Amino acid sequence: QVRLVESGGASVQPGGSLRLSCVGDGFYNYALGWFHQVPGKERQAVSCISSDGLTITYSEAVKGRFPISRHDAEATVYLRMDNLKPEDEGVYYCEAEFNRCRTDDREIDYWSQGTQGTVAE
Repeated sequence: QVRLVESGGASVQPGGSLRLSCVGDGFYNYALGWFHQVPGKERQAVSCISSDGLTITYSEAVKGRFPISRHDAEATVYLRMDNLKPEDEGVYYCEAEFNRCRTDDREIDYWSQGTQGTVAE
């Protein structure tokens, strides 16, 4: 059982930054990542880092702006969100899946509760 608790959602202006944190319990053999959801749409994969930290993936929409990192000693995965755009607004979910990254939300093993990020003037 993997338990994930995230924090860091806030309201920022376009061009601003946020850092999301997700503290886990028991995720050492799991890939960790983040999904984004807007009202009326399915969750979309944003970024993922493999269990060994050697493989990282990003969606085209956030590549170069949202670096992901994991710190297993702290049982934490981070998503740094820079140069935020209005289309980045929505709920962000931290997730864990065994061993390798997956982009289909039906294949995710564990989810956090979600945190809202708002991008507005």
